[in-house]
Amino acid sequence: MKAMVVQEGQLQVATVDKPTRKMTELLINVKAVGINRTDIISRKGRGGYLKNPILGVEIAGVVEDNGNDPSIPVGARVMGLVNGGAYAEYAVMPADRAMIIPDHLTFEQAAAIPEVFLTAYQTLFWLGNLQQNETVLIHAGGSGVGTAAIQLAKQVVGATVIITAGSEEKLAYCRQLGADYTINYKEQAFDEHVLEVTDQKGVDVVLDFIGASYYEKNLASLKTDGRWILIGLLGGAKVDQINLQQLMAKRIHLKGTLLTPRSDNYKAALTTDFMQHAYPMFSQQRLKPIVDQVFPLEQAQQAHQYMEDNKNIGKIILTTE
Repeated sequence: MKAMVVQEGQLQVATVDKPTRKMTELLINVKAVGINRTDIISRKGRGGYLKNPILGVEIAGVVEDNGNDPSIPVGARVMGLVNGGAYAEYAVMPADRAMIIPDHLTFEQAAAIPEVFLTAYQTLFWLGNLQQNETVLIHAGGSGVGTAAIQLAKQVVGATVIITAGSEEKLAYCRQLGADYTINYKEQAFDEHVLEVTDQKGVDVVLDFIGASYYEKNLASLKTDGRWILIGLLGGAKVDQINLQQLMAKRIHLKGTLLTPRSDNYKAALTTDFMQHAYPMFSQQRLKPIVDQVFPLEQAQQAHQYMEDNKNIGKIILTTE
């Protein structure tokens, strides 16, 4: 089969063997693949989490071999998380992570769902414990996880949503998705604006993709007993000086997380919970996948560069046909 493999930090087309399905897995004829920043980290050899030499953790496609599993028939259109191997014509997926694609969605749209919506769901509700009538600050609002988190926060619990982004185009799009307040981080001190719109109280939850460079402003933006979920390090990993007394005084809950290296059981449980509480909203069209650009599989390197240039609003997708 055709696949994209890493050679000296670059993605190249190669012919490799079709993967072999294990007992609890499905063999999927891949139609579309979602690109994530973890793919770029792995491509560059900076601490990737997967043993599979083929990149990619989320796919949409057609079940070719189900091992006689009656719950997911051969020919079913499915989407879900895989343990690497997505940038190829075929991939294997644990059966307990497979989600049937709603009829109105294309494969490209479906591939824009698993990683970002499951990450957003995990961080907002499993880790952030976001409740009705609370307020959440979502950084990188125009990113794949950001656009998913805006929708989930509004549709699942009706939270007040504040986002940051770096262009008016991204801010406007986030408002269309339901963001109540938008902040251009290049032009405004976001912590000052957050305190202004919350009557100096701050927010209940912060979804932080940035890390070190936002440390002080995030701390200022949180109310007492606020939950701070760290899910990215775009602004660096090391803070020069941390005053732990500040965290104690506000009783801040600071949690770091990554979804990709989590256990199979964790991902299955997360998928099940998401299916029960959020997935039906796609068919109701209360939630929608956001696709920015679609590239053919052979242009995966160009697609990576597009993401590294921070041009996208929502997801970047590869197609195999």
